[in-house]
Amino acid sequence: MISPAARDALALWLDHQRSLRGAADNTVSAYRGDVAEFLAFLTEHKGAPQGLGALAVVTTSDMRAWMAHMRGQDVGARSLARKLSAVKSFYRWLSEGEGFEPTAVLATRSPKFQRKLPRPLSVDAARQVIDTAELQSLTPWIALRDQAVITLLYGCGLRISEALSLRGADAPLGTSLRITGKGGKERIVPVLPAAVAAVEAYARSCPLPIEADGPLFLGARGGALAPRAIQGTMARVRAQLGLPASATPHAMRHSFATHLLNAGGDLRSIQELLGHASLSTTQAYTGVDTARLMEVYARAHPRA
Repeated sequence: MISPAARDALALWLDHQRSLRGAADNTVSAYRGDVAEFLAFLTEHKGAPQGLGALAVVTTSDMRAWMAHMRGQDVGARSLARKLSAVKSFYRWLSEGEGFEPTAVLATRSPKFQRKLPRPLSVDAARQVIDTAELQSLTPWIALRDQAVITLLYGCGLRISEALSLRGADAPLGTSLRITGKGGKERIVPVLPAAVAAVEAYARSCPLPIEADGPLFLGARGGALAPRAIQGTMARVRAQLGLPASATPHAMRHSFATHLLNAGGDLRSIQELLGHASLSTTQAYTGVDTARLMEVYARAHPRA
């Protein structure tokens, strides 16, 4: 059970995340669950619902007890780190409004875990994936559709959700696309002639009406194309080319970033193209190694 004051504070914070910070619905839902779970633990730990005054005096011992409780529930290190991040964010906001020092919460160390770095494909493998995608369906327009989507993932660095959110009015594609990514963040991405041609070939062959205000990429029976259809195509491509399980639709986006960097692109520009809020995320996407970073540093730093 959570005190009414704590529940109201949580609702206000979530509204702040949604309206002022542009958090996506899925993110807000995850925040709600994580922080509500923490507040419910405090109620059980302290023996009574905790009002705002009690939340202001949470101790290091309380935080350790919560972390231990989570581990006892078989919550993994990665998930616990995410929950702690949500709690810290809530406490930063709450402490500003209530005028207390949230040191005990903010000083709590996140559990260590091994980050799974994405594995980009080689340039040749990425090209083979696009060429082979067209061979995975006996229905010509579906084959062209899947090839067009995968070309957009690699050629523009789109997330699969972004590619499938394109509308009929977006076709024919121009030299750039305005994409709305995570958290409602907009970015402009250039479109290669190969991607323009692939989408045009699909649109010409599609026997179903592509409405201006409807989805550009349609399923076999009409309606919006589901991500699992492209995931299935990639699975068949992997099997045909002997690629590892890491060769997913998202790996095409990773490959876009890595190949741009290797061709001389800079991380900041690639960050903008991918729509990342953090440069460290872009660095992970590109699979950049220390030697490459030092090379860029030595060439670009004015005092190098």
